[in-house]
Amino acid sequence: MRRSVLAGLISLVFMQGFGQTVTISSRAVDRDTKEPLPFASVGIKGYPIGTITNLDGEFDFHFPAAYARETFVISMLGYLNFEVPASSLLQSKAAEILLEKSTTVLKTVVVSDTLTGGDIVRIALMRLESNHPDKPYLMDAFYRDLKKIGDSYVSLLEAAIRIHDENFREPRNKFKLRERVQLIEVRRSIGYSNRFTSYFDEDNLLEEVLLHNNIRYRQFPVEDIFFESLSRKKNTTYDDHEVFVVTYNQEFRLTLFIDVKTFGMLHMEYENNTVQPINKKRGLISKFVGIKKTIDYKYYQGKLYLNYMEVLSKINWYDLNTDRLRFETELAQHLLINQVFPETEERIGITAKMRRYGLQYQDQPYNKPFWDSYNVIKDSPLDRKIIADLERDGPLEKQFEKY
Repeated sequence: MRRSVLAGLISLVFMQGFGQTVTISSRAVDRDTKEPLPFASVGIKGYPIGTITNLDGEFDFHFPAAYARETFVISMLGYLNFEVPASSLLQSKAAEILLEKSTTVLKTVVVSDTLTGGDIVRIALMRLESNHPDKPYLMDAFYRDLKKIGDSYVSLLEAAIRIHDENFREPRNKFKLRERVQLIEVRRSIGYSNRFTSYFDEDNLLEEVLLHNNIRYRQFPVEDIFFESLSRKKNTTYDDHEVFVVTYNQEFRLTLFIDVKTFGMLHMEYENNTVQPINKKRGLISKFVGIKKTIDYKYYQGKLYLNYMEVLSKINWYDLNTDRLRFETELAQHLLINQVFPETEERIGITAKMRRYGLQYQDQPYNKPFWDSYNVIKDSPLDRKIIADLERDGPLEKQFEKY
């Protein structure tokens, strides 16, 4: 397979106190159109460490210098993997990496073409436990939430966390959190003191985003009519695996990407725009007006682990008496898994477990060296607008240090 790399910048960084770390900074784009590829997976092949590209296809990937001789890989739905020795990128200093669309079907186990979309999803659901870890595991992750009123962003929170799960078995209660979460580092803006933030859910938003994982919590309809309404589309590829594409488009929209060989659920996209009342507050009534979710998994040692999640929810507030729209709110949540520790004996104890109330009330002093070497979702042009909105109260770095 031919891969092209354009000249540019890759930086080599040595972080004091964290050991020797190299950082590859680049941008993933379509080879033919040069369009950026957002949310592509970036990592070292065979190792449970990685990041994702931002909305502009850009990324900063920090990893131990000991992995420099291993294979650097970028994976994207519908594209061939980009794979080169990490050391060669350090030498060539690439600014853009061109990914090639997949046009050929990979060699896989032959699966009958008579399978319907419903058949595929039923099999995938039955195989969730065998395709996912059956022993305790830990995941290091980056979490971000953004609150928006109208066209202006009013708060930003970012956290480094650790997630522990005993296994991937089906929970008895599909709406009660099974994972334990430990807070490692938090930074936040003073936007959390904005008077409008009280119109957002003030509980622990991180726990809520974990419960949005339909795959982990088996939050799928069980009625036959749902499976009968699923449509099978043309197969695609992901991470060099041939993938079924199954869709549902009735009261909500759902697209599932399922490994042809293992029936593992690799990727899910969901959207629901059903309007419904939620809550009353200060002479106003809130109405849910839309939610979009993306859930992505990737393989490590033959098992599927969470890679990233994105949840975008919109709630509008109306006058209780006139039903006139007063203002619109939007909450964007991102969860990026940086590293996986399979079959671990380490646990998150009761004393280390994150408190159940809002993250904004349990932050710690800003640890700049930690964040300088931690894999986060790189700022995009949109993020720079967010920062500009938030910095009306002063430079964000100073806000982090102050709060």
